[in-house]
Amino acid sequence: MSKLGTLGARLHRGEIGYDFVGKRKIWYGISILITITAIVGLAVRGLNMGIEFQGGAVFTTEKTSISVSQAETYAEEASGHDAIVQELGSGGLRIQVAGVDTGKSDQIKEDLAKDLKVDPEKINADLVGPSWGEQVANKAWQGLAIFMVLVVIYLAIAFELRMALAALVALIHDITITVGVYALVGFEVTPGTVIGLLTILGYSLYDTVVVFDSLKEQTKDITKQTRWTYSEIADRSINGTLVRSINTTVVALLPVAGLLFIGGGVLGAGMLNDISLSLFVGLAAGAYSSIFIATPLVADLKEREPQMKALKKRVLAKRAAAAAKGESLEAPVVDRAYEDEDGSEGEPADATPAVVGPRPQRAQPSSRGRGRGRPSGKRR
Repeated sequence: MSKLGTLGARLHRGEIGYDFVGKRKIWYGISILITITAIVGLAVRGLNMGIEFQGGAVFTTEKTSISVSQAETYAEEASGHDAIVQELGSGGLRIQVAGVDTGKSDQIKEDLAKDLKVDPEKINADLVGPSWGEQVANKAWQGLAIFMVLVVIYLAIAFELRMALAALVALIHDITITVGVYALVGFEVTPGTVIGLLTILGYSLYDTVVVFDSLKEQTKDITKQTRWTYSEIADRSINGTLVRSINTTVVALLPVAGLLFIGGGVLGAGMLNDISLSLFVGLAAGAYSSIFIATPLVADLKEREPQMKALKKRVLAKRAAAAAKGESLEAPVVDRAYEDEDGSEGEPADATPAVVGPRPQRAQPSSRGRGRGRPSGKRR
């Protein structure tokens, strides 16, 4: 842990770093590939909509020795429809059959009680109409649309429009990947899934806003200097908050992983599976998009501005002139407070080289001759 803390401090000071923005085309390519895979999975396999969205019946039994696969066969024979069976933590079974009405559910209950060798009175039967699931879906879409609009408005006011657009792209990226994973793994989509999807939106924005805040602070009066470009400062912002983003994401993923693999997998809690999978995938995708999508995309959009283009030309021209004289002029780390020679805000007087790579070691003054003529040989 101490090494991780030291690494975070060195990243924040710019002593080491990674060129995230410079390799943005690689990240864009990876994200496009993942997104296309998710969309293809969604189009080919589709979503396994739960009974709440299709309508049907749910039968819950007490503890039984019948296996899940055997109970599934019994339920399909009794109903004539595909059935989904889950083992509950109490040892009972949850049998879900879509597309059955009230009259048929009573007969299915009787047949199940006979096959499972349990008392029919100990089987709970709940009927769900498809209209309820449709209302849930409509409300979810409305909430998602309102959330997106509010996010764009807030980020445009707090930061700027380009950052708001980049954050919106990252959000759409995260939701698409999460929904695509549901389609590919065949998990059932329930109201719990919808709750999880709406929950990850805030988590997805958290790391993005942290990086944007650092970027906004470090790019004040950026055009008054000629030592670094907007993309280089964006790199510094990502590196400076990288360990913090990793820490918060890992801490958030640990309890969600416990819900998914222990609560859902071992204990067989169906609703926990629905919520925890969307949270797990969404949190991971949100952390990825904040680092590899949102900030590089902001840098791309900003570098298209005339002022940033002119700044980049001045920076490159100054470096070329320094190289012609045999001097080394690399992109420095960004300091929060800096001044130009005329006293106005500009580049820092003690700017240190390069965002990317280790900081070069300073030559230490020679200590020869110190302490000569003293009995102990030590400085007084």
